[in-house]
Amino acid sequence: MSGTGEVRYGEFVRVERHGARVAELVLDRPRAMNAVSAAMAGSIAAACAALAADRTVSVTVVSSSAEKAFCVGADLKERNALSDAELGRQRPLARAAYTGVLDLPMPTVAAVHGYALGGGYELALACDVIVADGTAVVGLPEVSVGVIPGGGGTQLLPRRVGAARAAELVFTARRVEAAEAASLGMIDVLTPPGTPARTGALELAARIAANSPVGLRAAKRALRLGHGLDLRAGLDVEDAAWRTVAFSADRAEGVAAFNAKRTPDWPGE
Repeated sequence: MSGTGEVRYGEFVRVERHGARVAELVLDRPRAMNAVSAAMAGSIAAACAALAADRTVSVTVVSSSAEKAFCVGADLKERNALSDAELGRQRPLARAAYTGVLDLPMPTVAAVHGYALGGGYELALACDVIVADGTAVVGLPEVSVGVIPGGGGTQLLPRRVGAARAAELVFTARRVEAAEAASLGMIDVLTPPGTPARTGALELAARIAANSPVGLRAAKRALRLGHGLDLRAGLDVEDAAWRTVAFSADRAEGVAAFNAKRTPDWPGE
């Protein structure tokens, strides 16, 4: 899917390109506020597999085409019609959508406007950076309908806000508006008034994409794999990641461009 233009994955997901190195994965089920059905989950996983295999992508933005929501979570109407056996069979498909975003090898930026609840907020949590605007309302309300956050929320939210704060947010099932969410660390960047989250996310992605593609992927790998390890083990992870870039063409180009006082032309290898 390298190059420009748009590629669709099923009815509800599309991927667009912005310049040479930024991809945008668009949740595109606006009439249902991007409620994640089984079909949509499969499309998210398929889009992520294609993105992961595309070495020309340096940054992926996850956004929404819905006017009032990033994503309201699982399609509860569909879920309500499933038998227990059918729900069990659907679980791996749903999980693949969330892990597909989480496992993308390049930096990822979520562009959150409106409601990002339950699985919708978990899709944002699976990204490296969450950009939101003043319309954002986020939360993990699953216990209010008799389940738990099952798209990574119980593991990813504590890593952002701490164990006690995550427990309060999950146990109360409360919805958190943009300003408080920013103060708690539930989102990372709150755009200025009048600036949509998507605009802010694409601007951030462009700044990130100006850097070495090889370096970005290695840095993400070190950050993700080293998190939670003791310091010595974490430093070993960092050293392994360093060795993947130290002798790369990107490193040679970066040093040459710095010495020549010019903009690097990254080989991406």
